[in-house]
Amino acid sequence: MLLYRGYDCIYRDGPSSIQKIIPHMRQIPLALCLVIATAGCARNLPPLQSTADLTVVPGATNLPAPVRSDLIAADRPALIGPLDTIAVEVVSIPDFSRELQVDASGRIAMPLAGTIDARDKTAEELARTIEAALRAHYVRDPEVVVNIKNSVSQVATIDGQVVEPGLYPVTNQMTLMRVIASAKGLTEFARQDDVVILRTVNGRRMAGLYNITAIRRSAYEDPPIYANDVIIVGDSPQRRLFRDLVALSPVIAAPLIAVLQ
Repeated sequence: MLLYRGYDCIYRDGPSSIQKIIPHMRQIPLALCLVIATAGCARNLPPLQSTADLTVVPGATNLPAPVRSDLIAADRPALIGPLDTIAVEVVSIPDFSRELQVDASGRIAMPLAGTIDARDKTAEELARTIEAALRAHYVRDPEVVVNIKNSVSQVATIDGQVVEPGLYPVTNQMTLMRVIASAKGLTEFARQDDVVILRTVNGRRMAGLYNITAIRRSAYEDPPIYANDVIIVGDSPQRRLFRDLVALSPVIAAPLIAVLQ
């Protein structure tokens, strides 16, 4: 029993079971009683031990600073697609340097090089293709540098119970939690255990079921998001393609991955 200025706080099995007895009209706030009771319990708790899922760092009071490799996400190839804007610099012929928009069919046109298919190429691959086309038209030792200025083809779609559904650019750091944050977060009634990612892999339509609450608790990793992914939070016509699997119990231990027929 904890006695404080005529106010009795009796707690069993931790502060969650506190019961109040108020013998006097002068009362102190229950919150203060909770703090005192919690502090009293904390002094008697055994130290936290490492388990199979948790490793305790002895003596640590702060998270360590990340190293350089922690600050850089794994590289992913950035591919050029229709309507992207690129900058092409021909070092040996400055007059040929220009900013171009890839047309709807994925092609660009340049002096001497002619029409070139830029679709599904990286900036480096397109630069080498332009150099080969210039050499074919008797340009000696062309040196070409290509940069992607603006990409509208490398996007993911997020739909369902988010504040701002829509298309969002995909970078090499994009993950499920990041794309939800880009969409201004979940709505009030979002089903956090019902998040589906639809993706085409080698011509096969695949789907993964994820639990946002489990990711926040570090039960498993925040999955990466790639261009052309469709993320659905809660119900939607597309998610119903996956409803037989979504009807299972919420995914906690691991994501659920399946091939859609």
